[in-house]
Amino acid sequence: MLRTKQLLLFLILVCFSGRAFSQSRLVPNKPEYDLAPYHFGFLLGINDMFFSIKTYPGFQEKSYDNLKDGLVPGELSDSAHLFNMEASPTFGFVIGIIGNLRLGEYFDLRFTPSLTFGQRNLNYTLKNYYKSPDFQMLYITKDIQSTFVEFPLWVKYKGKRIHNVRPYLMAGGKYSLDLASNAKKKADNTNAHVFINRKDVYALGGFGFDFYTAYFKFGTEISMSYGLFDILKRDNTIYTGAVDCMSSKIFQISFTFE
Repeated sequence: MLRTKQLLLFLILVCFSGRAFSQSRLVPNKPEYDLAPYHFGFLLGINDMFFSIKTYPGFQEKSYDNLKDGLVPGELSDSAHLFNMEASPTFGFVIGIIGNLRLGEYFDLRFTPSLTFGQRNLNYTLKNYYKSPDFQMLYITKDIQSTFVEFPLWVKYKGKRIHNVRPYLMAGGKYSLDLASNAKKKADNTNAHVFINRKDVYALGGFGFDFYTAYFKFGTEISMSYGLFDILKRDNTIYTGAVDCMSSKIFQISFTFE
């Protein structure tokens, strides 16, 4: 997760530099902005999607037949065992709109429907037996691309405004629908594929800083999304048979303009 740490450090630097800039002004910008009953805006962000995987005990002992991946086209292995399975994240991006309803001096209700793009990889190490009593190690990666339409609902707790800066905490939940089509993959019979459910529900948490400029409010925030359900579709293959539960997690850095 080195890249994530680098992004976190970058965001902290942005926050502190913005605060230093805002504090240099003698007159606060937009002093009445937070008194409006509602306002709108948009957000841009980058994300790091990954899976949280729980496997069955002793999954390495189970044997699977008819493995096609990694072999000569048209050939099938005699048997195969799953030696190891892990998920690796990749970067994606998100765009969305913001609707903010003022609930009080320190609380807001926010609805931020978004379109999110990303990919996650499942990396498998297999012990394969093919026309020999000796096994060979196969290293196979299954990529899972996603295009999410998301509907997050947040409760935002705002700290006390310090000149042109205001920190905040957020919590909430969201419904997510994956629009990525599997039709082309299903038509490809040369390799096995891993599929996930299109629908998921997440618990949300995050924090950030709002910076008040002369023309608009700019925000930087970090958030985490924790999938609440098992989203893996089982098909009795070596790629899904060892998994007891697989849920989704998303780390996201967002920049808001309101």
